[in-house]
Amino acid sequence: MRRLTVLDIQAMKLRGDRIPMITAYDYPGARLADSAGFPIILVGDSLGMVVLGFDSTIPVTVEHMVHHTAAVSRGSSIAQIVADMPFMSYRVGSDETLRNAGRLIQEGGAQAVKLEGGESVAEEVKKIVESGIPVMGHLGLTPQSLHRFGGYRVQGKAKADARKLLSDALAIEEAGAYSLVLELVPAPLARLITQRLSIPTIGIGAGLHCDGQVQVLHDILAFYPDFVPKHTRQYANLSKTIMGAFERYVDDVKKGSFPTENESFQMDESFLSDL
Repeated sequence: MRRLTVLDIQAMKLRGDRIPMITAYDYPGARLADSAGFPIILVGDSLGMVVLGFDSTIPVTVEHMVHHTAAVSRGSSIAQIVADMPFMSYRVGSDETLRNAGRLIQEGGAQAVKLEGGESVAEEVKKIVESGIPVMGHLGLTPQSLHRFGGYRVQGKAKADARKLLSDALAIEEAGAYSLVLELVPAPLARLITQRLSIPTIGIGAGLHCDGQVQVLHDILAFYPDFVPKHTRQYANLSKTIMGAFERYVDDVKKGSFPTENESFQMDESFLSDL
């Protein structure tokens, strides 16, 4: 099969097909996601917290994103790869914005980039699209604006805020974005935005009526059981499985029951006599 394109993703909305999207940050994760049939794999700047151990997405750099996007691209041959533009890689002037977006495509192997913001970034979205790079928008809770929002809070609950989110969504569509992530947006507002837009919406904590859903791979697999976002459903408990495997390995090594002869390589020991 060929790799999916922007037109394929937009056609899914027209047909009424739901769009599942998952984050992945490395080659093995991408291979599994591709094999499972995800049409979109997002290399999110959430890798800063999930993989790199930062306390937010803000320390993530373009270098981080290029490195991880390239690994994901090598692990996938069908899904569309979307790479986040990290904090301060845009809103820094047209030339620098285009250079950073271009690196994610040329060096990272992505087919599209994602950036946060509404009307304030619409002109940059337009210029990136005009350069030939597809753009996915991101509204609602935008993690790169964490300090402005005062934490991870649902966005758009007040009437003025809801009106602003709808206006931002329309501006991003008008600028040429082919899809839009809605994060931590009340379900009724997300439904209204989805109905008003001709481009697909992808929800995370935005209810059922978005055209698609995205979740962080490590959340749905319970890598971090001490942190379970309200919008997440755990489909496996890999932290428990992995910890059990680690503990058995440690115990086997300490007891001397690993490795056995079946897990070792042999030779003619007579060769050792003159050594």
